[in-house]
Amino acid sequence: NLPKEFGRTNPRVGGSLDAWSSMAVYALTGFSLVSLLSFGYLSWDWMKPSLVTDVSMEKSLSSSFSRSPHIIFILTDDQGYHDIGYHGSDIQTPMLDRLAAEGVKLENYYIQPICTPSRSQLITGRYQIHTGLQHSIIRPRQPNCLPLDQVTLPQKLQEAGYSTHMVGKWHLGFYKKECLPTRRGFDTFLGSLTGNVDYYTYDNCDGPGVCGYDLHEGENVAWDQSGKYSTLLYAQRVSKILATHNPKEPIFIYVAFQAVHTPLQSPKEYIYRYRSMGNVARRKYAAMVTCMDEAVRNITWALKKYGYYDNSVVVFSTDNGGQTFSGGSNWPLRGRKGTYWEGGVRGIGFVHSPLLKRKRRTSRALVHITDWYPTLVALAGGNVSEAEGLDGYNVWPAISEGKESPRTEILHNIDPLYNHAKHGSLEGGFGIWNTAVQASIRVREWKLLTGDPGYSDWIPPQMLTNFRRLTDSVRKSVWLFNITADPYERDDLSEQRPDVVRALLKRLVYYNRTAIPVRYPAENPRAHPDLNGGAWGPWASEEDAEDWEGGGGLLKNKNKKKKCKICK
Repeated sequence: NLPKEFGRTNPRVGGSLDAWSSMAVYALTGFSLVSLLSFGYLSWDWMKPSLVTDVSMEKSLSSSFSRSPHIIFILTDDQGYHDIGYHGSDIQTPMLDRLAAEGVKLENYYIQPICTPSRSQLITGRYQIHTGLQHSIIRPRQPNCLPLDQVTLPQKLQEAGYSTHMVGKWHLGFYKKECLPTRRGFDTFLGSLTGNVDYYTYDNCDGPGVCGYDLHEGENVAWDQSGKYSTLLYAQRVSKILATHNPKEPIFIYVAFQAVHTPLQSPKEYIYRYRSMGNVARRKYAAMVTCMDEAVRNITWALKKYGYYDNSVVVFSTDNGGQTFSGGSNWPLRGRKGTYWEGGVRGIGFVHSPLLKRKRRTSRALVHITDWYPTLVALAGGNVSEAEGLDGYNVWPAISEGKESPRTEILHNIDPLYNHAKHGSLEGGFGIWNTAVQASIRVREWKLLTGDPGYSDWIPPQMLTNFRRLTDSVRKSVWLFNITADPYERDDLSEQRPDVVRALLKRLVYYNRTAIPVRYPAENPRAHPDLNGGAWGPWASEEDAEDWEGGGGLLKNKNKKKKCKICK
């Protein structure tokens, strides 16, 4: 059983939990004024208006709207927690700041530390342990994709009468046609299938000499679009979709920007704005963020111009923490992309909509990326039954009305294939959990990490040079934080509160019993673009697919090292 502070039963998670009581607001202690300013804590103005001149918006063309709202979900790639204006950033994001200020900012919002896991959980409403994607990412040459037995978010919205469109990065597998976005619920698709491509040429190399073109229109290669900067191309496509659709009929558009993932490329006019930045990577990265901000402005303008805005819900989310050696910043959070520290899993998120009942505020309700599935389906008038086994919750009342969040815990992940921590053991986990296994869970205000959570330093902005560095992480395999009182994960309480550690380890054991086998097949040489017309795309026959789905391609060696620890 969990300690008393966890409380009574929550049937959705199978353990002993209390309905959320009001969380105590803990005062930050031990910080000087300079420290607070360096964290950006005192500089954040949650209601600050746009820093630039208002954009002139045309009035809606139609005053008649469908009962179901139009849904625009915008997902950015590798944007750090600090890399938005209203978090005190040195990067200009006037449109995002304005949309967030006029809507609801989600300041207790969680995502996954790398690309494929966040996207799979958004699309299915399930933790990655329940889709077999709990290890790493789906690589271009793997015969792997989002399990075909999963009913996706766009499929549920189609059932509710929506027209569904995807623009941008897929990264959920493509080895056979059944895996493609147009087979998983989207009426149209323009974007890339792999994890990263050149912003202009759309080439992607998965190792020396293994290169191919990756921009697709529907199920065909979009050779004719080469040379167009992807952020601008994708925004133009969204505007075109809105211009040709009837605003009286509900529409769902999933905009998964490639920005601001590497390679660091941006139109020159945006780089010029940041010419005073000394760090070249940060300069290019900042330019990419600002370009993406203007793309969002253009999408918002199109919503108003073509008569959608008054009956629309715009959700903005990042997919994981920023990659600090590629220009991103998660300050003042600990860690970076690819880690289970807050810098890897705490996301930027907000909802902008005329339909919100309580606007212009900041929400501290606990929200996870799996929650968008049931939330958006419910908004659309669809049906999500308990029998579907979702891990997400409908959080619309919490977002729109300020009600209590139905979510009390988040399983960040359990990855049995990740390199085991040298100092972990079953004994160190009270005999109930091997602390060498990489795992992380949050229950109410408590967060537990085991195994190797990843790079654990705090990385301040370029101008701040004095901050303590952590040196003892490699000798540990268990960490416990009161994340409400200590959002920067400075004070490990694992030795002071063994009762909480034990309780959260039991939660990991519970979740692990529900996990399905990891899907991480070996790479297949037949996926090479040279064998497929020079482009990345489906390559497996139906017979091949049946063999691999039977488990023949799964990695058997749990100690096998993966090729990289970050999402490519």
